[in-house]
Amino acid sequence: MSAMFRRVLVANRGEIAARILRACRAMSIETVAVHSTADADSPHLDLADRRICIGPPPASRSYLDMDAILQAADQTECQAIHPGYGFLSENPLFAARCEAQRLAFIGPPSGVMRLLGNKVQARRAMKAAGVPTIPGSDGVLADAGAAAEQAAAVGYPVFLKAAAGGGGRGMRRCTDEAALRRGFQEARLEAEKAFGDGTLYLEKAIESGRHIEFQILVDTWGHAVHLGERECSVQRRHQKLIEESPSPVLDSATRQRIGAQLAQAAASLGYRGAGTLELLRARDGALYFMEMNARLQVEHPVTEEVTGLDIVAAQIRIAAGHPLEMTQEEIKMKGHAIEFRINAEDPDADFKPSPGVITRFEPPPGARVETHVPAGEPHYRVPPHYDSLIAKLIVHGTSRAEALRRGAAALAAFRIEGIRTTLPLHRSVLDSPEFQSGGYDVTILERLLQVT
Repeated sequence: MSAMFRRVLVANRGEIAARILRACRAMSIETVAVHSTADADSPHLDLADRRICIGPPPASRSYLDMDAILQAADQTECQAIHPGYGFLSENPLFAARCEAQRLAFIGPPSGVMRLLGNKVQARRAMKAAGVPTIPGSDGVLADAGAAAEQAAAVGYPVFLKAAAGGGGRGMRRCTDEAALRRGFQEARLEAEKAFGDGTLYLEKAIESGRHIEFQILVDTWGHAVHLGERECSVQRRHQKLIEESPSPVLDSATRQRIGAQLAQAAASLGYRGAGTLELLRARDGALYFMEMNARLQVEHPVTEEVTGLDIVAAQIRIAAGHPLEMTQEEIKMKGHAIEFRINAEDPDADFKPSPGVITRFEPPPGARVETHVPAGEPHYRVPPHYDSLIAKLIVHGTSRAEALRRGAAALAAFRIEGIRTTLPLHRSVLDSPEFQSGGYDVTILERLLQVT
């Protein structure tokens, strides 16, 4: 049996840094937290054994500064780095530099990350492993003319997508050839600016689809399990807002069949650690692979609630060389869980970020809240430099109906003052007949915002 890490550096901030620091503390692992000057007073730093400032507020000069982070890990004699999500979590160069410095990167090997980071290569790899993919181009598109040929073959509407993309950037929905040719240039420029890679590929648009993802764990020996699925169809601009597990539309037999197929496909690629395979469900029930996120997901708590497993702890154990502690047969999904992302944004102003001072923060009693903001009157300043997520509210019930009731009660009791947040929007979504029925798809939020 491999030894456990003595000290881990957490290369992130905010609520996910707090989540990782708490997991390390529960495992008796010492921690080092890095931070920018903008986060110097962030409450999550109090959870770490040591803190190191790595740069000024811009992420490019702090949380994305590989040299500063690796130097901090070296001078504090850390054995591993946990990147959380965002920032450097899916950067294969950073993973490779950790490997070269004999630091355990708590995530997949750099080579696998590089493969999965390019969505065209990932599609090919999954297709070769027997996983269905959305009809579209077999490779990158040379130009708008090639895109038009592919679109004519699969039929409109189609999506142009950045091969190195994420978060909806470098993506355009096109309903005809004129829109496709315009969108090709726009998407390519946007992808080049966002990712340094302007290559695009094409997929047929699955109308009224549902976004369903599977959580997997794979250890160093290639033993793989899945932890069921999450429904992530409540989105705005391809950014998730509400997630639940299990999906209201997936039956147990499909769950086990697809989950096992995806876990084995990831293992066959040499994957290691926790990962998420994202699928699109068509109206006829067909499931198509879209992409794989080679990291911890924001919405991992809903899976933890229904399985009783600690995914962050599992990540750390796998990275330390420990085998999986459970078999697929031992993993049972119990009840239903829903997560609400509480963002510092104004839904009435097109989700404009709402940084500023939180003067009151009162989480609902009895609910799971993942955050770095202290309860009471914290006077915590939300900086304008980073992602707007400030908390996640997670509820669990023995059934979906019970989870919905608990979610409504928790949202009604949650109080945040001083800034605008997405709390009112969550209450509206939860009250909608479409969400209550479970029969919604990725267009639900668009329709609700039109009504309101």
